[in-house]
Amino acid sequence: MSVWDDLVGQDRVSEQLLAAARDADAFVTAVERGEEPALTGSAMTHAWLFTGPPGCGRATAARAFAAALQCRGPDRALGGAPGCGFCDGCHTSLIGTHADVENVRTEVLTIGVGETRSLIRRAQLSPAGGRWQVILLEDADRLTEGAGNVLLKGVEEPAPRTVWLLCAPSIEDVLPTIRSRCRTLSLRTPPVDAVADLLTRRDGIHPETAAAAARATGGHIDRARRLATDERARARRDAVLAIPTRLDDVGACLRAAQQLVDTAAEDAKQLAEELDGKETGELRAALGGAEGKRMPRGTAGAMKELEERQKRRATRTQRDALDLALSELTGFYRDVLARQFGTDVAVGAGPPDAVARIAAASRPEQTLRRIEAILDCRRALDRNVAPLLAVEAMTLSLRDPLPARARS
Repeated sequence: MSVWDDLVGQDRVSEQLLAAARDADAFVTAVERGEEPALTGSAMTHAWLFTGPPGCGRATAARAFAAALQCRGPDRALGGAPGCGFCDGCHTSLIGTHADVENVRTEVLTIGVGETRSLIRRAQLSPAGGRWQVILLEDADRLTEGAGNVLLKGVEEPAPRTVWLLCAPSIEDVLPTIRSRCRTLSLRTPPVDAVADLLTRRDGIHPETAAAAARATGGHIDRARRLATDERARARRDAVLAIPTRLDDVGACLRAAQQLVDTAAEDAKQLAEELDGKETGELRAALGGAEGKRMPRGTAGAMKELEERQKRRATRTQRDALDLALSELTGFYRDVLARQFGTDVAVGAGPPDAVARIAAASRPEQTLRRIEAILDCRRALDRNVAPLLAVEAMTLSLRDPLPARARS
């Protein structure tokens, strides 16, 4: 299977990346033959910025491109496209073990100066065995201002065979000085049918289940996969979407807010427990600690550092889980608004009966205010407002979205 097969609904981006991979392959082949290489007028460049909404596959596209740059498939000599998906270069790049592909995905809220400087040093190295030195930064939008200024130096003066692949939700999330030195590729939200087909074809999910999950998540690939395969995730989502029908009084609003925060915490805890246990076991084994036995002397510092990193990751995971719940609520009210206007463009986020009930009991301007209340909550969380306080303010606004002046 080609590395490009997972780029769902991104035909234009795939064509651009494939053209660049061909030119990059020709460049390295000329170098290996001792010929004079040239990238002037080429589709290839040293820095790329992948942008697009959550779930569009930014990181997937970047990983596919990294694999194509390292491809050593024999079909290339016969005119085949780089990115066969079967050779050692493609396989190790995709699973994250290629010596010349550094895949960085932060587990905390920001990427600091120290980590960025280590990437700059890495970028100055020549490829150890691959065709290019690739630095893939999946969370370029989480760079601090200082880290962004450090990264600028590496992007501005790259080594001859180093490629930077940066991913961010939008170009505004990256410093102007950095994005001006990158070639930008804008990805779109994949069509629901294409996501359902991917889940069925690659993950073996039943077509009806895959279609329902893809429709419920609005084409978000990772969320659709989890919703289709995890019963607990479906139960938590149902609990979130039941909130709009239970906001009968102030007490109900406060209880709903507490439930929403608790649901996000439970979701984050489940994800953390799965990953933390695996990481802790692997580190214990690497440090020589047998199961159920005391760790060898001198290893306490390493275990402590892992625990601190896991705590920081837990903070981000809980915030991401709460943000997902807010996104699902937004989808619910989008369906309400669509029904109020008599259109058929609803995303199918909420139960039809609940959507119909809320739509009949309110006006479109009220629905718009409710959506704005959810967006205000997300902005408050970005400013580090206490989650429960921000969500309580939101649920009170969802119950009565009109300002006092309009009610009087």
